[in-house]
Amino acid sequence: MPIFSISDLDDSRLDVYRNLKQTNQTRWQQIFIAEGEKLVERLLDSRFETLSILAAESHVERLLPRVPADVPVYVVRAGDVDQLIGFQFHRGVLACGRRPVNPTFESLWPSFDEPLTLVLCPDIKDPENLGTILRISAAFGVNGVIVGHEGTDPYSRRVLRVSMGTVFRLPVIQTDDWPAMLATLKRAGVETAATVLNPQAERLITAERTSRFALALGCEGYGLPPEFVAQCDRQLTIKMADGVDSLNVAIAAGIFLHHFARE
Repeated sequence: MPIFSISDLDDSRLDVYRNLKQTNQTRWQQIFIAEGEKLVERLLDSRFETLSILAAESHVERLLPRVPADVPVYVVRAGDVDQLIGFQFHRGVLACGRRPVNPTFESLWPSFDEPLTLVLCPDIKDPENLGTILRISAAFGVNGVIVGHEGTDPYSRRVLRVSMGTVFRLPVIQTDDWPAMLATLKRAGVETAATVLNPQAERLITAERTSRFALALGCEGYGLPPEFVAQCDRQLTIKMADGVDSLNVAIAAGIFLHHFARE
């Protein structure tokens, strides 16, 4: 692989790594940034294209055996990494990857006869919550996650970091047309269940699932929109002690998915 030792931080080849602490600008550039050696290794081992790698001098030798011959590696001094990306960074390695083309439901799951478990996140705002939900989904055998464009970016640095690169192997679909997506799920025989705080809803402790099942998780502040809930086949709730109004959405996701993984 080509290795470039760079001392001038104004070099245009480093632009994708510049000022990363700013708002997630890579969302609109069809790229993403992976931080840290473990995450970069998972990117290199995935089907995703790695466009370049940025490494501090002390990390290069250990990393090189895993880097494909056509991926450029830009090497800078450790202190220069912090200056370039805009914050203190001790993990030594970053990589720039290309975002995949957004898949369709039919391209991922063409057979409507096989068991399927999905998680729906119409409007999760917090990247740490979405990252945790992705990681939990993978842990409990979820086949894919569908997220709304209005929510946080599933390829943002923080989501990738918190999820430990789960999106490199767990299929993710992004949509801005939930009525159409829910209609697609219904045609495919997928039962949809909205998670709600309504005490009249079906209690999780006795709930069973169908073989093709999608669990919908609401936004941190106000849950799922009423119109979304109305389009789902079921409503599920976790019974809690008096005086407790809700759980963090990522924690709730773990409880729901653990229950249904046993099912």
